[in-house]
Amino acid sequence: MSDLDFRKVLADAGIPTTEAALHKAWEAEVAAQGSKLSNTSAYSPFWRLVTALVTKPVLWLVGFISDTVLPNFFVKTASGAWLDSLAWAVNIERKGATKAQGQLLFTRENSAGELLMRAGVVVQSAAINAHVYQLVTVEDALFPDGRLQQSVKVQAQQVGSGYNLAPGYYAILPEPVTGIVQVVNDDGWMTSPGADPEPDEQLRLRTRNQFSAVNQWHTDAVYRAMIAAFPGVRPDGVYFLHDAPRGPGSANAYVLFDADVPAESYLEQINAHVRDEGNHGHGDDLLVMVMPETRHDIALTVWPRANLTTKRREALQQGIAQFIRAAFRESTASDYRPTLTYPQSRFSFSRLAEELHQAFDDIESLHFANEDIVSPLSIARIANLRVDLV
Repeated sequence: MSDLDFRKVLADAGIPTTEAALHKAWEAEVAAQGSKLSNTSAYSPFWRLVTALVTKPVLWLVGFISDTVLPNFFVKTASGAWLDSLAWAVNIERKGATKAQGQLLFTRENSAGELLMRAGVVVQSAAINAHVYQLVTVEDALFPDGRLQQSVKVQAQQVGSGYNLAPGYYAILPEPVTGIVQVVNDDGWMTSPGADPEPDEQLRLRTRNQFSAVNQWHTDAVYRAMIAAFPGVRPDGVYFLHDAPRGPGSANAYVLFDADVPAESYLEQINAHVRDEGNHGHGDDLLVMVMPETRHDIALTVWPRANLTTKRREALQQGIAQFIRAAFRESTASDYRPTLTYPQSRFSFSRLAEELHQAFDDIESLHFANEDIVSPLSIARIANLRVDLV
C-alpha cells in the first residue's frame, strides 16, 4: 500500500529495530552502567535469558509500532477500524452492505383467467465461475385475465454487489411455478443496486476527496462526495462534464455503475438530493446522469487443447464468454477479475487475450476479430458476443 518504510523511520530516529542492533545497544548500556559482565556470547545462559526477557518483547513492540501504529496514522496507509476513525474525523462513514432490489418479468403459459403467484418465488442465475445468485419475490403477483406478463418486485437473497447482474442473467426457476413458463431480468430491472461493505480502497478515496470538499464552494469534490454517498456508486466512478451543456453554470455528472445500470428511479433519488434538497451551489445546474454507453460486437475464435471432452469444451466456451462479459461490466469482481472497460481510456484486446490464457488452461490459442476500443466520456458495452471453438 505504501512506499514508506516505517521501520526505517524508527531506525533513522536512532531506535534499534533489529535483534543485532538491540544486542549492541544493550551491551553499550550495560558498559555505561559500569557492569563487568563479559560473557555475552549467544551460548551464555544469562544472555539467552536477557534476550528472552528484554530483546524479544522490545522487538514485538517495535514491530507493532512500525507495522501497525504508524501506518494507521495516515489515510494513505490506514485500514479497517483505524481508517474508519480517520474518515469519521472528516465526517465520512463507511457505507454498509445492501441487497439488490428490482423487478423481474414473469411470463405465464396463457392469458386466460386470473393467476395468483405467491411471494417467495426464487429465481437464479446460471453459474458464473461457480457462483450462483438468487433473487426472491417479495410480493404476491396477480395476473389479471388477459395479461400474459407481469413485473414482480424481487430482492437478493444476500447482500453484495455480485447480484447486480446485467439483463438476461436471471432466467432460471430452480423449482417450477405452476402456470409460469419464463422469467427474465429486463433492461433497468434494478431499482436499487446491491453493495458490499465499503472496502478500504473506496473509503480511502472518499476520505481524500473530503479534504477538497470541505470548503464554501461547490467544487467537483463536493458533488463527488454527495453522489458517492449512495450505495453502488464508487468515488472514482463519477465523471464531470464542465463545458456548460445546458448553458452558463451547468454541468453534468456521469455515474459509472458496475454490471447493470439501475432503473431511472435510482438516478432520480440522486438528482433529488442534489437539485431539489438544496445541496447545490447558488446558480449551479448540475444534472446526474448514467455514463453514456457504446455498443460493440465482439467475435472470438478459440483453438482449445486437443482431446477435450464435449463437456469440457462446452464449459470452456461458457467460461470464456462469461469472462469477456465481466470485462465489459456485465458482472462484478465477485466472479472473474479481468481488466475492465473505462471511460476516457483504451480497452486492449491483446491484454484480454493474455488474461484469458491465464484464466483458462484449456486454451491453446485464440484470436479476436476486434480492434482496440478507444472510449471518450462513455463506457463500452457488448451488443453481441460470439465465441467459436475450432
